[in-house]
Amino acid sequence: MFGAGGGTSSYQEVQDTDLIFLWGSNARETHPIFFHHVLKAVNNGARLYVVDPRRTGSAQWADGWFGIDVGTDIALSNTMAREIIHCGLHNREFIEHATTGFREYAASVEPWTLERGELETGVPADLIREAAHAYANADRAMICWTLGITEHHNAVDNVFCLINLALLTGHVGRYGSGLNPLRGQNNVQGGGDMGAIPNKLPGFQDIEHDHEARARYEMAWGVTIPPRYGWHLTEMFEAMERGELKALYVVGENPAQSESDAVHTLHLLEGLDHLVVQDIFLTRTAELADVVLPASASWCEAEGTVTNSERRVQRVRRALDPPGDARDDIEIVCELAARLGHDWGHPSAEQVWDELRSLSPMHAGMTYRRLDQEGLQWPCWDEEHPGEQFLHSRLWDDPVTGAPAPFHVVVHELPVDELSVEFPIRLTTGRRLDSFNTGVQSSGYSSPLRRGESLDLSPEDCDRLGVAEGERVRVTSRRGSVVAPVRVDITLRPGLAFMTLHFPEQVETNVLTIDATDPKSGTAEFKASAIRVEKLPAASSQDVSGVRAPSH
Repeated sequence: MFGAGGGTSSYQEVQDTDLIFLWGSNARETHPIFFHHVLKAVNNGARLYVVDPRRTGSAQWADGWFGIDVGTDIALSNTMAREIIHCGLHNREFIEHATTGFREYAASVEPWTLERGELETGVPADLIREAAHAYANADRAMICWTLGITEHHNAVDNVFCLINLALLTGHVGRYGSGLNPLRGQNNVQGGGDMGAIPNKLPGFQDIEHDHEARARYEMAWGVTIPPRYGWHLTEMFEAMERGELKALYVVGENPAQSESDAVHTLHLLEGLDHLVVQDIFLTRTAELADVVLPASASWCEAEGTVTNSERRVQRVRRALDPPGDARDDIEIVCELAARLGHDWGHPSAEQVWDELRSLSPMHAGMTYRRLDQEGLQWPCWDEEHPGEQFLHSRLWDDPVTGAPAPFHVVVHELPVDELSVEFPIRLTTGRRLDSFNTGVQSSGYSSPLRRGESLDLSPEDCDRLGVAEGERVRVTSRRGSVVAPVRVDITLRPGLAFMTLHFPEQVETNVLTIDATDPKSGTAEFKASAIRVEKLPAASSQDVSGVRAPSH
């Protein structure tokens, strides 16, 4: 937010805040460690509101559950904003002092009355009013979100609508008030920090516009860095389709099973001239590869660092040597560079980190000596700096340090995959506590919680369709079809279904999902597909194995 690619607040602040919104986040199952901090806040008297189409385990702890219709987050935010403005609860002093674009934003939310908000979102007007007043009046308040906000065709606008609420009320840049995207996998934050995004150098320094930073990296690396953004993941697949991208190097990713519209994705991967996969497992993507480079398990077989959702950098220490021919990722990359004519030597993880510190100002003070003693939050400007517990206190400086924070006018749009008579049920996807993504790292281990893939339906939809618990049904979207066993889920409302991506060998859910993507972030709309559900002949419907049916 506001030029920094990380959440604003620390975990301690979560425990000390007065109000928490979990917006598009089932943190109890998908971020269970973080949810412990939320529970401590609740036990300390904080109010908890959960915005989620499903009445999840997180929602069961909440003071209010917003059972929102999928894809109406902007409508809800705009309705809350109008209520806050009309009741004079917005922070006028902060808005005038630290923001831009308020007048245009206020005009854009004016049509969003409580009645219209209820009609569009499915959330009762009284609950919208209650939460708007509670958020605006709280001394300290936080909004936390995950993929329920970002896996939409308008992902960036969804994030902007949450930022707007924080700016409207001044709930940013102060202890206990902030905006926090919870990272979905270990070290996702660290990957972005290190430049694993197409428009930034390490330390979130802009490739096109930060000429000074680019010059520093060019001098250190002895190369010319083109001042233009690269492709994000969706653009890479689009380039494959054009025949412009013909070789792919995949590190620790399984796009053959994790990408939306799996049939199309598989077709593009199979059409590459050359595919290299570096991983600790022989994933479905690795099975397609021309070359597989066996890597080390970074959490126990390598030295290095990881960064969590509160921007805290922590040391990882090698406990075991990689087995067989597996090698550390740094060793693999340096050996590959040597084969390509660039001798980088054999640097240690600490030497690589020290190079990063010399080029990324926000990491400059994080020596291994300090990290060996405790984790540090970036930015950490020098070796005496303690690290910033929360970001953007500059917005409260007089005058404001740096650029003011802009409001963004955002327009409500329904999901791309429209519901119809032929496809009347909204499918949303997510994760469960016992499993991880496409199951590569979790399916090899038993869990008393694990029950395999299913199509979760409301009791009302099961009655209407005449299907029972465990019965196999055909699930069809505009892209393909799978067979899955039914699970009756009382947390779902009629017209809403839920599946995960954890068991693609049983049910390849991503055959169903749509590859409509956000043009700004490249994120696919995993959360909103339109499906129909059909009974199978009696003989096959009793087999609950969930084996995927052929796609079409």
